[in-house]
Amino acid sequence: MPRWKELPTELPSSERQLLVQLRRLKDHSGLSLAALSTRTSYSRSSWERYLNGKKPVPRKAVEELAQVSGTEPTRLVVLYEVAERARTEEAAARPDQPTREQDRDRDQDEREQEQDEQEQEPPRAGRTVPLKWTLGAVALAVAVSFGGGLLVAGAWDDDAPAEKAGAVAAGTGYLRGQTYTCDVRRKGGELRAGHSGTREMLLDINSTGFDVVEAQCLLREKGFSPGVFDGLYDERTKGAAKRFQGARHLVMDGIVGPDTWRELRR
Repeated sequence: MPRWKELPTELPSSERQLLVQLRRLKDHSGLSLAALSTRTSYSRSSWERYLNGKKPVPRKAVEELAQVSGTEPTRLVVLYEVAERARTEEAAARPDQPTREQDRDRDQDEREQEQDEQEQEPPRAGRTVPLKWTLGAVALAVAVSFGGGLLVAGAWDDDAPAEKAGAVAAGTGYLRGQTYTCDVRRKGGELRAGHSGTREMLLDINSTGFDVVEAQCLLREKGFSPGVFDGLYDERTKGAAKRFQGARHLVMDGIVGPDTWRELRR
């Protein structure tokens, strides 16, 4: 089975986590994107855009993928709602942006609809695509790619350290491959390492971002150090999480969720 493309670096960790789980579910089902399009309400090109992080996946698509894969959708829906809430909060924080983005998305949706119709309809003799449409789609793709590179991945809580706020202002955000410091302190009755204030984000293999750095630092503070503090949820981090969960009599699945966060922050 071909490898997935790397997800866009500007995706928030909540969106990335949802897509990682949807990709796994699709791979486990053994269905190709073409087969998936015949069993759901969405075309092959739509699934390609959703699963590669080019466009937010709709809730209905999440539920339909779970259904055709024979999986109970509750956990996926929770991941979807967390990602959707993060998008809503980001939009509220940037009130001057939605109108421009909506105009851009409307144009893109028109082109995507045309592409979907071409996939679903049999070819007709003499049917051509105007050159100006093709050039317009290419220009739009370049503009979206360039604009996406300027977005900062992840959401910051108000208690993030000053240097992290400076990173956001500079347009850097989380950097994969960089090692971060752990300065764990008790604040407001709970432990915090200063990288994220989340209490509900689900973390599993290949999750990335400051939520993962926070978990890695708290695991070390609790005596279950993963040995790395780079924001990549790898096997070492998952192993440390499992050992911590066992010591706290939690489900030892290595997935950091609300129950594990609660114990980490005690």
